[in-house]
Amino acid sequence: MDALSAVGTVGAFAVGFVLLRQEHRREEVRAEEERRLQAIKVSAWVEARATAYGGRELLFHVHNASEMPIYEVSLPTPDEGVHEAEFIGLVPPGQTVQRPAPREWLKTYYSPEPVEIEFLDSSGRQWTRDEQGFLTPVDRA
Repeated sequence: MDALSAVGTVGAFAVGFVLLRQEHRREEVRAEEERRLQAIKVSAWVEARATAYGGRELLFHVHNASEMPIYEVSLPTPDEGVHEAEFIGLVPPGQTVQRPAPREWLKTYYSPEPVEIEFLDSSGRQWTRDEQGFLTPVDRA
């Protein structure tokens, strides 16, 4: 009978351990979703518009669909050999901010397309969203 009790105890411990690991994974997923909640509502793209003189100009658009502002917003420009960024600063909640894009980009412009963006969310976490739309947290050293 003692052997049966021991097997039952070990089995109960194993089941409890598996359930604890599952709950821990669920909590990690939930915490990651909460961290990303604001960042997933931020997007950036480049789009042309007609000017008053019949020409075209290219504009960066940064849209913050969240309920909180985003900070230190910058749009890295992928020019060869130059690591510059268009610094925007703050984008208020629910607003779209526009800034001029490099004029030389008009030569290759075809239609609106996403651009890379870096920003801080309202909790102070830094994020980057690449040209394909992938959102990644940035570890600040």
